[in-house]
Amino acid sequence: MSTTTSSATQPSQLDQLKKFTTVVADTGDFESMREFQPQDATTNPSLILQAATKPAYAYILDKVLAERKGSGLSGAAQVEDVIDHLLVAFGMEILKIVPGRVSTETDARLSFDTAGTIAKGRQLIALYEAQGISRDRILIKIASTWEGIRAAEVLEKEGIHCNLTLLFSLVQAVACAEAGAQLVSPFVGRIYDWFKAAMKRDYTGAEDPGVQSVTTIFNYYKKFGHGTEVMGASFRNVSQIVELAGCDLLTISPDLLAKLAASDEPLTRKLDAAAAQATNVPRLEINEKAFRYLLNDDAMATEKTAEGIRKFAADIVKLEQFIAGKL
Repeated sequence: MSTTTSSATQPSQLDQLKKFTTVVADTGDFESMREFQPQDATTNPSLILQAATKPAYAYILDKVLAERKGSGLSGAAQVEDVIDHLLVAFGMEILKIVPGRVSTETDARLSFDTAGTIAKGRQLIALYEAQGISRDRILIKIASTWEGIRAAEVLEKEGIHCNLTLLFSLVQAVACAEAGAQLVSPFVGRIYDWFKAAMKRDYTGAEDPGVQSVTTIFNYYKKFGHGTEVMGASFRNVSQIVELAGCDLLTISPDLLAKLAASDEPLTRKLDAAAAQATNVPRLEINEKAFRYLLNDDAMATEKTAEGIRKFAADIVKLEQFIAGKL
């Protein structure tokens, strides 16, 4: 903080942000959640892999292994069963800390398999409900492919709420909203990374392409009355978060939460549902052909969606190998 005096009177940027945006912790680390007190938390295969291999969380893995060794399953089916129970075990621990919801990810290798994604979503919810957790506290994370969005449409009708992730374009966001998805997670930092590399220049403040993408999605939803929540994700710096203050939710890593908590610089609302009505975002007409064409026409969104699926799939494979070694 700038001075001792101001810190006594001026709230931190994190506290200022919490006044008009729901803050979500993007981590599998429980201590960070206790420290920063977010409303919700999100996990993904990479975060669970990191957490599962840490000695501090060995007790969760040991408990799941002890309970599932007698499942009667073997080979790949046993490994999959252990991973499903491990994801839910981490989710259960997180729900003891956060008052809101936890996002639990489906296997990225199901990204083009509608039926497989639906089955996995139902399976994860069944495991949570068997532990007495209401489905209102769970978001099933699904990649924003055409097939993933169709799976979310089915699950939402069953009261299984979905977080559509790996989202990089307005066309993906509109298709998610029209399918009735509870929430979307546009990836600010990965959009920024692509443009920084492609254009060989840096971006700051409101000119950041990742910030602009989320702003457009937010304004589109509010202007056309979509109830789907917008949660900016994958941040590279505090500036991106500050520019999206007022977004429905922002999911933030522990290091950036710490920077926000340590600063008392003024933070003002940048996104506003009322102001969105005046924006000139045209309505998109989305069907499968239009979705596939418009997504293909957006090089950044196509490349980043594919890359994200590959990376999450690779981490699931690493997690499987880790679990198989333990079995």
